[in-house]
Amino acid sequence: MAVLVAAALVPAASAANPRLTKERATALFVSSDKVADWLDRYPREGRITDATYEADASKCSGAQGGCWTVHVWWSNKDKSVDAGEIAQGKVDDASTRVTEAWTGPQVAWKMARGYEGAFGGKKINSWPVWLAFCVVFLLGLADVRRPLSLRNLDLLALLSFSVSLWYFNDGNIFTSVPLAYPPLVYLLARCVWIGARGRRVRAARPLWKAAVLLAAAVFLIGFRVGLNLEDSNVIDVGYAGVIGAQRISSGVMPYDNFPKEDELKACGPADSEGEIRERIQRNGRCESANPLGDTYGPVAYEAYLPGYWIRGWSGKWDKLPAVHLTSIIFDVLCALGLGLVGLRYGGRWLGAALAFAWAAFPFTQYVSMSNTNDAIVPVFLIFGFWLATSPWARGISVALSGWTKFATLIVAPLWLTYPGPVRRPRPALAFAAGFLVATLAAFSILFLDGHPVQAAHTFYERTLKTQINRESPFSLWDWAQYHARGIPDLHVVQRILEGLLVLGALAAAFVPRTKTPLQLAALTGALLIGFEIVLTHWFYLYIPWFFPFVVFALLWNGPEQPEAGV
Repeated sequence: MAVLVAAALVPAASAANPRLTKERATALFVSSDKVADWLDRYPREGRITDATYEADASKCSGAQGGCWTVHVWWSNKDKSVDAGEIAQGKVDDASTRVTEAWTGPQVAWKMARGYEGAFGGKKINSWPVWLAFCVVFLLGLADVRRPLSLRNLDLLALLSFSVSLWYFNDGNIFTSVPLAYPPLVYLLARCVWIGARGRRVRAARPLWKAAVLLAAAVFLIGFRVGLNLEDSNVIDVGYAGVIGAQRISSGVMPYDNFPKEDELKACGPADSEGEIRERIQRNGRCESANPLGDTYGPVAYEAYLPGYWIRGWSGKWDKLPAVHLTSIIFDVLCALGLGLVGLRYGGRWLGAALAFAWAAFPFTQYVSMSNTNDAIVPVFLIFGFWLATSPWARGISVALSGWTKFATLIVAPLWLTYPGPVRRPRPALAFAAGFLVATLAAFSILFLDGHPVQAAHTFYERTLKTQINRESPFSLWDWAQYHARGIPDLHVVQRILEGLLVLGALAAAFVPRTKTPLQLAALTGALLIGFEIVLTHWFYLYIPWFFPFVVFALLWNGPEQPEAGV
């Protein structure tokens, strides 16, 4: 009884009166295993810490009451090296438990924290669904008669990005990023080899006949559409597409006219972090902010116009039916285009196999489930490849694809000179004319500004300049920004590889002198993979950029000579 009375006389900690001190909360945080391991990469001298108490339990993930938010910064003595904020997290005041601990890239990049279903929703990221796609992909395309064949190794290389993705979903960036490079390098080498030799991959035709592959492709496409509608999410990239479409449809140039927060009047509730994203914009509409969504080419927004006209946009970051519709349309178009490509260059089996490959490959569905613009990038090149005998078609397709997300402009010299050698100027002039016409059509939205020269400058500032100067932890090249012990600065290596990529793009335009469709596909795949290897900001959503051309090169069963008439 005396103990109970004594306990009652001791004032208990409340949400308004924290139990821990700032110093104690900080000590608990920096001594936790994950944080301590990361802080060991920095000298203790130069470390700055701070902690603030939050009494609102709704803002304290996993806490029983109030919590402490702890920040850790580091710079050297003379401030010549500044790593910025190197750790951040929360400590439950009641239980003294560390409920959140973010280190290195996880501090500034929420997408590096491994939130469940952050990209593509939960179902595509679940192992049963993901592995089901992988198994079907292998069953339909593998050389089952020779399990150790090169064909099977190639298919496994395409699927091996799944290992890297697993670590990414777990928030382990320093493991996931290096694991993405072996399959990229392997597939680059395979495409260069095939492009240089011009010989098909020798393998027995898979057991599934064309009719079976086609039926499976149709079923999978229907299944993918259902998955998209049922469980997918729309990340900021897809949201940017419908914003741009709304601006264009309203007669407004999208660049520097995306919804912002700034000091604009709030018109919606705060989110879980206390941030109010819905603001009254200059157009008078209440819209959810996405201020950095205008970093893509004009086609990335124009492609969403049909979806916007059909489904509209509420101004909010809600279910965004226009984005879902656009994602589904371009996903189906990629499969259809590959089917036409295969039918033209290899017959019914190859047409069915390529359509099936797109439908069964899990990373193409990852794009669809994330509802991004990354199926728009390859679709123009796919149809341009289908019409490769027409220089006009090649020029138009490279322009439309390149003015979506810029990457595919790297193949312009190769597609300009196909099939080579250049004996007369007319095909090259036709390619250039097609490229110019498509470019003018795409950039016509700059005239919506009324000052097209200034609009062009704004376009450069918001897109190319932003992309060139972008920092990111999702490649090997920019980890030096953390100034952490044991992490090398690879910027010089990146610059060397960038130079080699440019030389490779120029060389591919003339070597081999005469190219078959197989070589065009293989070298296109090689250049796109090379571009992705040197990117500062790389992500799994970019795999479908090169996938159609790589899988064509690996499965092609046509004649080993230039197509008649090219």
